[in-house]
Amino acid sequence: MTERVAATPARSYRCRALPRALHGPSRPSPRKSTTGQPVPTYTPKASEIERSWHLVDADGLVLGRMATEVARLLRGKHKAMFTPNLDTGDHVVVVNAGKIVLTAGKADRKILYRHSGYPGGLKSRTYAQALERDAAEAVRQSIIGMLPHNRLGAQMATKLKVYSGPTHPHGAQNPAPLELPDARARSND
Repeated sequence: MTERVAATPARSYRCRALPRALHGPSRPSPRKSTTGQPVPTYTPKASEIERSWHLVDADGLVLGRMATEVARLLRGKHKAMFTPNLDTGDHVVVVNAGKIVLTAGKADRKILYRHSGYPGGLKSRTYAQALERDAAEAVRQSIIGMLPHNRLGAQMATKLKVYSGPTHPHGAQNPAPLELPDARARSND
């Protein structure tokens, strides 16, 4: 009788990757303090989150530049306690949304699309048409598009208040005026 010898590889690795022991010396963890003890990750509690109110006057501001700054405030990225999985952001009131500016003729060239979900249900309109119909909603949708597209983003969007005119009903909250000099449209002088 002949003996069958199974051909087995010397080592079989699961994903063709080398095991940890063969990678070489491990690097120190970035979450270690100078004494070598692990540092716990700080997560703010709901009672520790302080929300302030900001007032943005959109008169003469560029839509995209203003929207990015407002989205940053709504997410809370300007705070040291920012946590991606928590809503740590502030309330933002945007007034004069009807006087927002789009640069380089984008008001006529840039197109907003919506789809009903049915065949042939694609609707389109330009930003100029959207601003003429309801400027506050066009600005609101531009800002919401820069927030996370999940339940957390929907919760952040509830802290956004947009008004076409210069008045708003949130005077009791005493919103602090927020200047956005980088979002101001350049004049053609």
